[in-house]
Amino acid sequence: MYTFYKTYQTEVIYTAVLLIILLSIRAIIVIAVKRIGKRSGTTEVRANLIGRYATVTILLVGFLIESFILGADFGDIAVVFSSVFAVIGIALFAIWSILSNVTSGVIMFFSFPYKVGDKIKIHDKDYPIEAIIEDIRAFQLILREDNGDLVTYPNNLILQKAVTLIQKDALDDSSI
Repeated sequence: MYTFYKTYQTEVIYTAVLLIILLSIRAIIVIAVKRIGKRSGTTEVRANLIGRYATVTILLVGFLIESFILGADFGDIAVVFSSVFAVIGIALFAIWSILSNVTSGVIMFFSFPYKVGDKIKIHDKDYPIEAIIEDIRAFQLILREDNGDLVTYPNNLILQKAVTLIQKDALDDSSI
């Protein structure tokens, strides 16, 4: 063990410093996302989901930096990443609607003006909906219509349609 540490002393030190820096950045991002979520009135589950997205991104960046620390050449890393991104690009093209719903979910976390419990009207020409928001998830909104029907509405469509706020916190008002 001593010879291993002596041989790779600088790599071990750089890796430890990288790990501390990345964990610090992750903690700062997770705390900031939770504060933004609390300030905007979103659920803790959604804040945790955005935190997981940030963690995965930081993990990928950490792997890239660690490969440089361990002595990989830029050309080798470029070949690996171009191959991986080509495969991911083809896969994402095949599942673009899932990706657009997840991206819309992240956008909605930071800038969606409606909260769980609000009664909204979605102005869709084919199927207009007037319902109470029960939950906002990564892929869709869960809406409850007045007749009790449960409707799931994709996140990417909610950002494309006109939405009117009918009643703020309709869940709290109905329980009175």
